[in-house]
Amino acid sequence: MEQITVRVPASTSNLGPGFDCLGVALRIYNIVTMARGVSRQHFHPRIVSEAADRFFKQTRRRAFSFSCLIAEQIPRSRGLGSSATIRLGILLALNRLSGNPLNRLKIFQLCADLEGHSDNAAPATFGGFTVVGSARCADRTPQRGVPTIQRFAVSPRLYFVLLVPDLEIQTSRARDVLPSKISHAEAVENCANACALAAAFVSQDYKKLRGIFGDHLHQPFRTKLVPFLPSVVAAAEKARALGAFLSGSGSTICAITLQDRDRIAAAMKRAAGSISSRVIITRADNHGAKILTSH
Repeated sequence: MEQITVRVPASTSNLGPGFDCLGVALRIYNIVTMARGVSRQHFHPRIVSEAADRFFKQTRRRAFSFSCLIAEQIPRSRGLGSSATIRLGILLALNRLSGNPLNRLKIFQLCADLEGHSDNAAPATFGGFTVVGSARCADRTPQRGVPTIQRFAVSPRLYFVLLVPDLEIQTSRARDVLPSKISHAEAVENCANACALAAAFVSQDYKKLRGIFGDHLHQPFRTKLVPFLPSVVAAAEKARALGAFLSGSGSTICAITLQDRDRIAAAMKRAAGSISSRVIITRADNHGAKILTSH
C-alpha cells in the first residue's frame, strides 16, 4: 500500500489592511495521511472529495480510491486557515501518489480556487510572509489562474500571540457583513498601511509595524461578529505589542510582538472578559507544506 503524510501550517491572513492578499504561515499544523487503495470510508467529507475531484480533473489522471486520516491541531472556523490546510494536504498527497504531475505553484492555484481566496493558501503552500497580487493586463483583463506571489522569510525574533475564542465564524458569514463600497480616503489609508506593512516584513525592520495595522475594508464591520475585537486590540497595543488585528475572518485575534509576549497574552485574555478563550504563542513557519513520509 502506498502511503503519504503531509504537514501543513496554519496561517494568519489579512494582517489588518491586507485584505485577501497578505498572510503569514504559523507553527501550528494539520497533518494529512493518505493511503492509496480501497477506503473503509464510503464517503469522504465534502472538503476532501471536492479537492480530490479538482485534482483528477486538472491532471486528467484516472481517479483512484484512497483512505485519508486528518490529525487537526488548528482550530476550525477561527480565521487560522484550517480549511486551506486540509485542501492543500489532500492535493499534495494525491499529487505525490500520482507521480507529481503538478508543480507547487499549480497546486497552490488549485487550493486558492477551492478556497475562493489566496491569502491562506499562499503561506500554507510556500511558508513565511506572502503577498498575492491579481495579475491584469494593461486593458484590465484579468489573467485568471496566474496570480503573482512573493514570499519572504520571517525572523524567529517575531512572535504571534493568538487569542482563540470558543466562537466559530464561517468565512461566508464574515463576508456577508462587508459593505460594497468604502470612501476614497479610507481606501487610500488602507493602501498606505498595507504597503508599509509589507515593507516592514520584507526589510525585517519590524519596529516599523507599530501603528500601521489600521483597516477600513473588513475589521470595523466584523466587530458585529466579534464585539470584543476593539478592546482586545487596544489591550494588546497597550501591553506593547507592535499591533493586533482580526486573523482572517475571525474569531481569532492576533498580536505581533518582539517582546513581552506573555504580558500581551494576559492582557488580551483579560480584555476578552467573560468570553471563553485560549491563548497560543507561536512563531512563523518559513517552510510551508512539507511531505514528512512517503512509502
